[in-house]
Amino acid sequence: MNTTWRQMVDDQLKKRGINDPLVIKAMSEVDRKDFVPIKYQRMAYEDRPLPIGNNQTISQPYMVAYMAQALGLQEDDVLLEIGTGCGYNAAILSQLVTHVYSLEIIEGLVPFAEKNLSRAGINNVSIRCGDGKEGWADKGPFDAVMLTAAADEIPKTLKAQLKPGGRLIAPVGKISQRLILLEKTGQDQFREEERIPVQFVPMTGGSN
Repeated sequence: MNTTWRQMVDDQLKKRGINDPLVIKAMSEVDRKDFVPIKYQRMAYEDRPLPIGNNQTISQPYMVAYMAQALGLQEDDVLLEIGTGCGYNAAILSQLVTHVYSLEIIEGLVPFAEKNLSRAGINNVSIRCGDGKEGWADKGPFDAVMLTAAADEIPKTLKAQLKPGGRLIAPVGKISQRLILLEKTGQDQFREEERIPVQFVPMTGGSN
């Protein structure tokens, strides 16, 4: 029997410590199935990543919710997402903040994400094809930054585009990855917190 949307929220999220009511609401209202290629839609609510083409994946539902909750987002925040993919993560974030600016380096995924977001009725996400390591300077600085692909280290450019007091979350590492939460405590000062071990596709683009 396939996992249902309700089971995804109750068993994969609530029972595993996702307790931010706004994150739960977003995960309960944005349908993951709308962002999954047709051949995988019957598996849309399963507790795992799924292929979306171009050697990329849609993240595990728990990881989407975990990272959103960890950032402690506010409704007037402006957020930069690195790695649009199919648009699902941006769709969840769009329910929690004023606007999401999302960069995707793989050109072929941009129209796929835009179509998915349009079908879901989401209009506060802006997508651009570009190198995530460069960020989106003319739309910053940002209250929060989220990387959905693993970097060897967090790019300095993205740290610079974060507001003082802002938060950044990213998977970091090559073979052994860990989720890192940064808070910008001063102009060039950061408090770093290591969270959980993770496994994400690697970030691509130029060096930083």
